[in-house]
Amino acid sequence: MNNNINIHNKYIPIFKNDSRYFVVTGGRGSGKSFGINVFLLNLTYEQGHKVLFSRYTMISAHTSIIPEFIEKINLMGVHEDFRITKDEIMNLKTGSSIIFKGIRTSSGNQTAALKSLNGITTFVVDEAEELVDEGVFDKIDFSIRSQLKQNRVILILNPTTKEHWIYQRFFQNENILPASNLQKGDVTYVHTTYKDNKDNLSESFLGRIFEMKRKRPDKYQHQILGGWLEKAEGTIIRKWRVGDFIPTELTCYGQDFGFSADLTTLVKISIDKHARKVWVKEIYGKAHLNTSEVATRNRNECGMDLIICDNSEPRLISELKTLGLNIKPTIKKKGSILSGIALMQDYEIIVDRGSHGVIRELNNYVWKDKGEAPIDKFNHFIDAIRYGMMYLVQGVNSGVYVIR
Repeated sequence: MNNNINIHNKYIPIFKNDSRYFVVTGGRGSGKSFGINVFLLNLTYEQGHKVLFSRYTMISAHTSIIPEFIEKINLMGVHEDFRITKDEIMNLKTGSSIIFKGIRTSSGNQTAALKSLNGITTFVVDEAEELVDEGVFDKIDFSIRSQLKQNRVILILNPTTKEHWIYQRFFQNENILPASNLQKGDVTYVHTTYKDNKDNLSESFLGRIFEMKRKRPDKYQHQILGGWLEKAEGTIIRKWRVGDFIPTELTCYGQDFGFSADLTTLVKISIDKHARKVWVKEIYGKAHLNTSEVATRNRNECGMDLIICDNSEPRLISELKTLGLNIKPTIKKKGSILSGIALMQDYEIIVDRGSHGVIRELNNYVWKDKGEAPIDKFNHFIDAIRYGMMYLVQGVNSGVYVIR
């Protein structure tokens, strides 16, 4: 390790442990990037290393990320040891290098930009909370298999919700408490907060932290201390609670059809228009169902009761009708998603106690960054609810809801 720069002792295991996986978590101002960047620069002083430093999206590393590495190089006083280009930092003494590439290309094709990379010994995912597809991670992870050097996979993130695959894979499934600093099996866990990095933070920054702690302790716990959330911030549907399902005269089923790995979902919905309440009961949510399996499940649960379904599979709907189901498609038109969301927001939703999939989606269904549309995930049960609610409230299947 280069002795011209100091890092917090919580990062020492990254230099010393023989783990394959390093899960580095923390809140704002915790010094995560500083510690990892110093480690990676020190790693290049060993021959034979090729580090892939990635984010889910990385448009211009030379203006956003590489300057942070240059700052550390200057602090270490070793600028003459490195050749720096717009997408690579190479150690001239050893030939080892850090390459910067995004996981997602500008066209949206995941991992396409990484296919030609060979000989990677260390794979770093910065802002790993943005990588929501575990399959994409696995594809790259399996390609890190150098036989000459220790292989490392480093995940750096500000914790998000407990539905994220990183939490479930590395914490929940391994019985590891959040904010742990330890090694278990092939994984090293490192967690820091601003308290471990106070010497490098301005008084104004610390003042904002203390103000947040006083006014918004929940936000302080998540954003500053790096706590995992039970549900996402800024969820779209907020007026809901868990309770007993109460059937009413206005009752139907809602169904969303899955594609490949997506869930096919069925929910039961009852509405009281006067009280502006809707009761929701999850019936099933399962991927990879064929037509016969959907028909059997629906028939066993619904009998001849009405099902309002996704309209994107006319062939499937026709076959289900032929098999004796009382099913009709919702009508989608411009603005129907936002209209359906407005309807759901206008009612109190009571979710049956066993409806874990519905609860999971309500806790994680948020707007895209600009707030103009919802994210296209955590929506399979929610879409099914939306189809049924719009039909029951309007009495017709017009696809548009007007708030009164």
